[in-house]
Amino acid sequence: MKETIEKVLETMRSAGKPVSAGEVATLSGLDRKEVDKAFAQLKKDGAIVSPVRCKWQPAE
Repeated sequence: MKETIEKVLETMRSAGKPVSAGEVATLSGLDRKEVDKAFAQLKKDGAIVSPVRCKWQPAE
């Protein structure tokens, strides 16, 4: 799971803009269910923020 979370964060940073879970799954090649689990953990930890509805980016 930790590797998935790192990959999701890395993908979000390289996108350079707020992205949805679907976009992260497409860009990273990860399974959408894995991305959703990672998003849930990242939200809980406060590691990602949502500047636009349904789009997320790493918290600074």
